[in-house]
Amino acid sequence: MNVTRGFTGRPRVHNPGLPPGQYDARDDWPVLSAEVTPDLAPADWSFRIDGLVERPHTWDWDAAHALPASAYDGDIHCVTGWSKFGVRFGGVSLDAFFHVVRPHGSATHAVARSHTGYTANLPLADLTGGRAWIVWEYDGAPLPPEHGGPARLVVPHLYFWKSAKWIAGITLLDHDEPGFWERNGYHARGNPWEEQRYAGD
Repeated sequence: MNVTRGFTGRPRVHNPGLPPGQYDARDDWPVLSAEVTPDLAPADWSFRIDGLVERPHTWDWDAAHALPASAYDGDIHCVTGWSKFGVRFGGVSLDAFFHVVRPHGSATHAVARSHTGYTANLPLADLTGGRAWIVWEYDGAPLPPEHGGPARLVVPHLYFWKSAKWIAGITLLDHDEPGFWERNGYHARGNPWEEQRYAGD
């Protein structure tokens, strides 16, 4: 697969809240996926954390909802150039899940995987300390399937390809292991404020 650097998008307007090269999508939320949207009901959804943890664990829909509720209120940024301000996602902080599985001290990275097979790699530090969520609500309503429902990962301080839709699990590792887009030329971390769009940026 070739990676195209042709993300020109809309004309950029200076806004100190926008990372470099981004535009304000306002009421739009573009649908961008590497795969076909699955037909995944909440009753069929599950989420597992394994790898370098003391107690690998799988949650079903009800068990995940029984964890302490948490919400993200803020902004999101897509590598294709759009940003959305003032979004609200409801779900559970990943910290609550990690509290159950107890990551090993040797764990440094993670691979998030979707029910469709999509993967994204992340430093473990980007998933802890109140920086990442498993969410099932957007703006007070169930998260739409085209945007990752019934549940997705949200890591809002990184480009949104890291926030895997239809989240199925996270595996903790002691090394970095590229995910789908990272194997196809995208940056290993994806910090929008540093314009880490492509490998080498």
